[in-house]
Amino acid sequence: MRPGLIIYCIFLWSALQAQRLGGNTVFNFLKLPNTPQLSALGGVNVSSQSNDIGLAANNPALLNPQMHAQMNAAFNAFYDGISSSNLSLGYHHRDLNTTFLWGLNYLNYGDIQQTDPSGNMLGSFRPVDWSMQLSASRKYLERWHYGLTLKFIHSGYGLYKASGVAADVGVLYLDSTHSFSASVLAKNMGTQLTRYQGTDPSDLPFDLQAGITKRLQNSPFGFSLTLNNLHQFDITYNDTVFNNSNGFSNSGRKFSFDNIFRHVVLAGNIYLGDKIELAVGYNYLRRKELSIGGSGNGLTGFSMGLSLILNKLQVRYARSQYQNNTAYNQFGLNIALNKYFSLGKWGEKIGW
Repeated sequence: MRPGLIIYCIFLWSALQAQRLGGNTVFNFLKLPNTPQLSALGGVNVSSQSNDIGLAANNPALLNPQMHAQMNAAFNAFYDGISSSNLSLGYHHRDLNTTFLWGLNYLNYGDIQQTDPSGNMLGSFRPVDWSMQLSASRKYLERWHYGLTLKFIHSGYGLYKASGVAADVGVLYLDSTHSFSASVLAKNMGTQLTRYQGTDPSDLPFDLQAGITKRLQNSPFGFSLTLNNLHQFDITYNDTVFNNSNGFSNSGRKFSFDNIFRHVVLAGNIYLGDKIELAVGYNYLRRKELSIGGSGNGLTGFSMGLSLILNKLQVRYARSQYQNNTAYNQFGLNIALNKYFSLGKWGEKIGW
């Protein structure tokens, strides 16, 4: 069974990753949610069904023929001039019975002053991270879908540059009759090609994720449960010096409910007809890692979103709370290009 073989390979790679010693990883911008709908669902979701090619950029198994000629453009303004831009394009090849996606993820950190070791000003530079991806997905039997994403990754911080390659592999089980879907996704399996000057090779931010989504029958409500970092059970950040200076507790227990829930992301959807979608998410790991000790943390870890779905256009918005009084807004636009632009006879040949 083809999806079964893919799932086996995913868990085999995960077992190899789990044997590695902990440490810092490179290209961590790959962990950021790249579209509003993904941000609204808690930043981690692999099973939610939507005609949004931005979600498929995160999990290639979600690609389907309905995303043919769809373009997604998203923009996220972070703090102090840092911004993230994303672009995705879909194409379904009828003869190959395969849906393809091309995507670009660009993170700009703004202008930063450059100094020498003595603090003398030498000018400024603009650090950037970006990745380019090509994804493909096919259907197997009636309910299975599988997909592959290949990425080229580049990072440039002035004189310090690095590059790498990575792959994402996903398998989706979709039961449209009962509005149920489940998926397994292995993200960022790869290696560095070149590394920053004066540094040792580092691992990429591998993540094994699995999730289920269920929409209640005859109801406007849907729910998602997603698990991440399944290849590593203990993901607590236990830096005793940092914890003591910031009011956090130190715990040597690896098995605890706190550690279990750090793997869990919850999300819900409300479908108001077929034109408006509301989404809310809760990321427990984000709340725990970004909470400020000794003070209230409000809605840290929560996110919400609103989508307007039209015939030729989708407008999506998300707001994610990273810390108390610190939230980020993300905007996205999905356009059915073939409903706006005609390519004439050449377009007919390529199935536009």
